[in-house]
Amino acid sequence: MLQILQHQKTGEILIEEVPLPFCPNNFILVRNSYSVISSGTEKASVEATKSSLLEKLKKNPQQLQVVLDNLKKEGLRSTLNKVEAKLDSYKTLGYSSSGIVVESKSPFFAPGDRVACGGAGYATHSEYVAVPHNLAAKIPKNVSFESAAFTTIGSIALQGIRQANPRIGENVAVIGLGLIGLITVGLLKANGCFVAGLDINPANFELAKSMGCSLVEISSFDKIQELLAFTNGMGYDSIIITASTNSNQPLELALKLARKKGKIVLVGSVDIKIPRSPFYEKELDFTISCSYGPGRYDNFYEEYGLDYPFAYVRWTENRNMKAFLQLVGEGRINLESLITHRFKIAEANKAYELLTEGKENPVAILIEYEERVESKKVIVPVKVNRIKTGKKKIGFIGAGSYAQFYLLPQLKALDLEFHIVSTKTPANAISVAKHFGFKFATTNSLEIIKNSEVDYVFIASRHNTHSEYVLECIKEQKPVFVEKPLSIKLDELQKIIFEYKKNPIPLMVGYNRRFSEPFVDAKKYFLNRSQPMAIHYRINAGTIPSDHWIQNPEIGGGRIIGEVCHFIDTMIFLTNAQPTFVFAEPISHSLEQVGIEDTCVITIKFDDGSVGVIEYFANGNPSLPKEYCEIFCENTSIIINNFEKMSIFNNKTIKQKKYSGMKGQKEEIQETIRAFEKNKSPIDFETIKNVSLTTFAILESIKSGKKLLLYEFAKNSINI
Repeated sequence: MLQILQHQKTGEILIEEVPLPFCPNNFILVRNSYSVISSGTEKASVEATKSSLLEKLKKNPQQLQVVLDNLKKEGLRSTLNKVEAKLDSYKTLGYSSSGIVVESKSPFFAPGDRVACGGAGYATHSEYVAVPHNLAAKIPKNVSFESAAFTTIGSIALQGIRQANPRIGENVAVIGLGLIGLITVGLLKANGCFVAGLDINPANFELAKSMGCSLVEISSFDKIQELLAFTNGMGYDSIIITASTNSNQPLELALKLARKKGKIVLVGSVDIKIPRSPFYEKELDFTISCSYGPGRYDNFYEEYGLDYPFAYVRWTENRNMKAFLQLVGEGRINLESLITHRFKIAEANKAYELLTEGKENPVAILIEYEERVESKKVIVPVKVNRIKTGKKKIGFIGAGSYAQFYLLPQLKALDLEFHIVSTKTPANAISVAKHFGFKFATTNSLEIIKNSEVDYVFIASRHNTHSEYVLECIKEQKPVFVEKPLSIKLDELQKIIFEYKKNPIPLMVGYNRRFSEPFVDAKKYFLNRSQPMAIHYRINAGTIPSDHWIQNPEIGGGRIIGEVCHFIDTMIFLTNAQPTFVFAEPISHSLEQVGIEDTCVITIKFDDGSVGVIEYFANGNPSLPKEYCEIFCENTSIIINNFEKMSIFNNKTIKQKKYSGMKGQKEEIQETIRAFEKNKSPIDFETIKNVSLTTFAILESIKSGKKLLLYEFAKNSINI
């Protein structure tokens, strides 16, 4: 299918052939009829991407801090590689569209439904979009696709008005008469308000009058008397700022115009420097409106489809979308006059030239889509300068930050052909394919596993998908590397064990720490030991918010399953022994946003008599290095500090050794490929199975407060 993309480094607008999006649970797949380019919002976004790297970092100090932190942690070369990978990617454009449902995995929609779609990254400028059901609304029969394509933009305007809560007969000023401002004017007029419109550019003044403005003026302090005269000198009941500027001028002007105890609502993007005196003297209310309404930026609502109770959250973003469509259907607001230009998607470059060149005055630009047979391809060839070739072909499933920074660069250095890559979104699939030299891109991961040309499969997708893809690889008899964890549920692990026993294949899980230089060197000191070890591993893990996907038990599985598995495997590597007993004790607290599992102490007994203690702490200071491991055995003590330094205490001497700080990903990948070539795995399946079992036993121990025998736990929970 065709999609409008912008290259992050050059700022170039491209119309690319990308794979059809995949439709997950609670989503619908929609063939777009129209999408709207919001002139103000998208112009700012496009121009920001076209700016230089230095300008981007200046405008976004948070990103600059991320770069500086990474520079301090991983050095110049690694940081430059990450920045380059980020810049050599594609950004999607668009957030408001309309079309017809062609596939539904939602109980609220069926194929053939006419729908309006919303959401940046979802309702993009592309022939097909996959949209979660809370970001879609059915179009009333008397509303055209053209008008319905405005729904998301209209919902932004509607939510700003809800924050102002105007009453019939009140005076409202709208500062900024771009597309959102003009729709705001129309909605306020429908609400029975008297509206004054302000803008620094008079180009849209006549349009603003037709939408419902009783007065239009240049947005300037020189016009204050005329603007106040509109209210008989009393001031405006509310001022809604829909402008986009780096200046604080709109807010300062709003302070002058507001009546005592009035309201100021910020919808647009402006600089916020609030002087105290005007707010104090007039006792003003100041509110920032959050996009389309409650639910925005909440993954549980938007991506996972969980709704808020109607009685407690009357106007969610989805309900705002439905309300706007109803207003359009009843003729309360006319959108046709806002459409200044129309382009077919193949000519979309002309639309963005209009935005950036400033030769005309576009308000709303419609992108039009026609049904094409070739747009339904699930796998597309990638136009790259050079395909990464080699003697074995790999398929790569999921390519987020970790995969792009730590796995794919290591694979690229080996004698492998990058055959096909799949990611969640079409744009990311094309970005990764072009950057690393894959021949094909897709959003359907199962197609990779079933592809007869793929020799090895690599899985780095979200945790809840791992077991499904591993099972498919076992059935297809394909060597597979899967990032940790192997599974996030016990029944998934049971299925893998059952299938693996029938059809053993080279199966590797991404436990990279055992391959790192300091741990490989540490193990050498104990090769001839005759006594058990005592190991203490402390992890300053840091806080991850409760709404992050890793913390979701259905998607990420939590941090014990998702990360503590690393340290269990490392202990198995050091001891050459398997876990037998597990006991875990979490802290007790009343913090609602932090799970108790994130900070706990875990004790593991091994079958050779060794004992390991894992201290996994999410409540520490981030300036403390993350990982610290102590190993004690036969009068020798070794300390490994964050993969950067090892201290060996032996025979009254202390030896020091320095390392790069890398955690073994390079060596892990090299060992995996060497093993796959011999139809083997670097880690035996018994260890892989026991690491996963131990994480589940840790969670059970936290719940029950009991010490668990791993064999009994496995027998009772998964019947093995």
